[in-house]
Amino acid sequence: MKPKNLILSALCSLLTFTLCAQSREPLSFTENKGQWDARVRYRADVPGGALFLHEDGFTVLQHNSEDISRIQEEIHHRTGRGGIKLRSHAYRVSFEGANPKAAIEADKVQASYSNYFIGNDPSRWAGNCREFLAVNIRNLYPGIDIRYYSENGSLKYDLLVHPGGRVSDIALRYTGADGLSVNKEKQLEIRTSVGTVRELSPYSYQYNDLGRQAVNVSYQVSGNVLRFRAKEYDPKTLLVIDPTMIFSSFTGSKSENWGFTATYGPDGSFFGGGIVRDDGFPTTTGAFEEDHQGGDWDIGIMKLNPTGSSRIYATYIGGGATEQPHSLFSDPAGNLVIAGRTNSADYPTRAPNALPPSTTGTGYDIVVTKLNASGSALIGSMRIGGTGNDGVNISPSRGRNSLQYNYGDDGRSEVILDAAGNVYVASCTSSTDLFLRNAFQTASGGLQDAVLLKLSPDISTVLFSSYLGGSGNDAAYVLALDPVSGRLYAAGGTESPNFPTIGPGIPGLSRGGIDGFVVALPATGGPLVHSKYVGTGQYDQVYGIQFDRFGFPYVMGQTLGTWPNVNATYYANGRQFIAKLKPDLSDFVYSTAFGTTSATQPNLSPVAFLVDRCENVYVSGWGGNLTASGPTFSSAGTSGLPTTPDALVMNPPYSSPSQTDGKDFYFFVLKKNATQQLYGAFFGENAPTGSVPDHVDGGTSRFDANGVIYQAMCANCNSPKAYFPTTAGAWSRVNGANCNLAMVKIAMNLAGLATGVQSAINGVARDTAGCVPLTVQFRDTVANAISYEWDFNGDGVTDQTTTAANAEFTFNATGTYRVRLIGEEPKLFEFERLSRRHVGPVRVAAFTRVHFDRVGAGLGDRVHLKLTEGPPPLLRLDLVVFEATEQ
Repeated sequence: MKPKNLILSALCSLLTFTLCAQSREPLSFTENKGQWDARVRYRADVPGGALFLHEDGFTVLQHNSEDISRIQEEIHHRTGRGGIKLRSHAYRVSFEGANPKAAIEADKVQASYSNYFIGNDPSRWAGNCREFLAVNIRNLYPGIDIRYYSENGSLKYDLLVHPGGRVSDIALRYTGADGLSVNKEKQLEIRTSVGTVRELSPYSYQYNDLGRQAVNVSYQVSGNVLRFRAKEYDPKTLLVIDPTMIFSSFTGSKSENWGFTATYGPDGSFFGGGIVRDDGFPTTTGAFEEDHQGGDWDIGIMKLNPTGSSRIYATYIGGGATEQPHSLFSDPAGNLVIAGRTNSADYPTRAPNALPPSTTGTGYDIVVTKLNASGSALIGSMRIGGTGNDGVNISPSRGRNSLQYNYGDDGRSEVILDAAGNVYVASCTSSTDLFLRNAFQTASGGLQDAVLLKLSPDISTVLFSSYLGGSGNDAAYVLALDPVSGRLYAAGGTESPNFPTIGPGIPGLSRGGIDGFVVALPATGGPLVHSKYVGTGQYDQVYGIQFDRFGFPYVMGQTLGTWPNVNATYYANGRQFIAKLKPDLSDFVYSTAFGTTSATQPNLSPVAFLVDRCENVYVSGWGGNLTASGPTFSSAGTSGLPTTPDALVMNPPYSSPSQTDGKDFYFFVLKKNATQQLYGAFFGENAPTGSVPDHVDGGTSRFDANGVIYQAMCANCNSPKAYFPTTAGAWSRVNGANCNLAMVKIAMNLAGLATGVQSAINGVARDTAGCVPLTVQFRDTVANAISYEWDFNGDGVTDQTTTAANAEFTFNATGTYRVRLIGEEPKLFEFERLSRRHVGPVRVAAFTRVHFDRVGAGLGDRVHLKLTEGPPPLLRLDLVVFEATEQ
């Protein structure tokens, strides 16, 4: 095997928190055509400052984050105070001893350009200044290149050390900084007049036959010169330093604002939902409800831009009593669907409510509301229920009782959307006269039943509504759609000895007093297709269900029993379980447990779950004891949970990955097939013993498909206040009340590289029809590769190679065409996405990836890939087996 390159990939020092792109779209580097100092070759502008690239280094302009916050406050609220001074600091980083004739090359040119006609000196004017997504400097040192680019809104650089290159040659000299040092936690500290920035000790890893292996890389500082030291690494394999904190922000509410739920928008924007007690929530002018509606608690929704630096909108939603948001989901247009509950008689609705004829709603009812993309109006809103409590798990009063095991379990439910925009809801009811339509179970089974609902995209029509349960208490918490069969799967908890199961139980599991369950049914409604208990002889509940792209369901939850280890190399015998099931639920593919082995209670109350494109499994949850109006919800807490060397550490309040006060959020990633732990990290404040933990008050948060967590938190509730970690430039770094909804976005960077083909005809994105001759514009929506190979007619031959993420092709004959894109990235893998295009006035269907071993593969055909080496620094992934399936 030929030796491969060493890549030192790092976030540029100081830029992690202050220099962020405006969105998840990659930031661009604009060429200098005379509008700036001649030493500048390219410039990247971001909200927190700017970066200027030279042949031998870069200059950082950093603004004071508090000044920016005051300016934003002035802009948002028009206080008229004025007179705000923006303090800034600039320093230069040069590569000492570097090649003065190193070639600087920009790549991935964009269709957009910038014009600079500022001032009255024409020599400083410049037009048609091209913009690029990356800049490379070749042969910076012998055998070493550098590449600047952005990832998830943060600037990064890779140092590519080819065979024969030496890491010890790399030296970065800082000029203009007030000081440079490495602290006792091995972090780099850069002191400036506008604050000190700490960069975590550079975590590094390589891949070998055993998987990902940590490598010891450290900073070395002498005066104002920074070097890297890499010990005991294999110079023939890839070395990477990751992951990325994107932002952490409060809503800034001056009224009590408890955190419940979060989701992502189509552009990486952040939706956060909670409840607000009074006026003081920072709503936007023109929002659907700018003022509190006078009841006990209203829903408060805030949308932040992808970097968390700006509020897009914020609104109340409520009536004269009490509301809760339990789950959020955004459609591709950025409209937000909210599922929760209300006992307000005047909760805002648009469609006829789905209630029994004899009532206008008593107690709590389930509500489903859809806000438009600007947060200014309702697209649809409906309440669904009966004469009992609906959307309330066991009781609105919080205490450990039956299925209400964790603090906030009274407010668990989930909403998801299918590709057509139809809305699915999992919840629960104690009503014996629940509004039903096309129900597969037409009568209440007992004390409390699970509820499954399907609504039209505009929330005007109930497509089906059904009970699900036995003679005891039952609740549905989570939902997922099988990407292969299209069936709807639901999961939750049951206390019923006669829950409607189908066929033999899952081998290795048994019934206890409280168990989890999983059911499958047609997405159009109808009788159950599969149904199983999921549990041991002790307490168990399922709090997450997700699918891989091959149609295998995965479940996650809590257990107090001995959870079975099936085909899992990683098994910790803890109180949280993860299992991959066969699609018919007949058996495990694998089953494992994680957490502290000596715990008598679960460590975590789970709130988010994901299976990524690489079949890695992600879990988010919080731990710690919490007392609610008397009763205490006990927990083993986060102390002792395993962390990984690459764990993100927010300093302050913590200085090492293993530090926790036992009451934090915890993020866990399990490698494909349960072979090892890929990631483990804590997040939260370091509060005194006995204080309120970082938590949620109910509801779901979400990982996106790339493994980026969008986490809602009810944060910073103690008095006196402990330090809660927010990021520079975030919308609000101030908790204006006792508790505030905190919104945290972190990229785990473990989901591999992806590409996403999108077509346009005559400028209309995603157009699916046309007549010959038909010119189609294609673009990669991810735009994260260094080159692109386009095959427009499905013959396996590359028709066009570009460094830009877009291409154009004219089809001159009617027919069916399979368009293939291969993106190449100087990291570990390449992926591609296929589109099946019918040219002429016919429809288009999309397919998942990649590299066919033969031409003509169609739906359901098995295709193979092989692993080959590309020219350095590329490693091309070709060895995977998968089914080509319709998306």
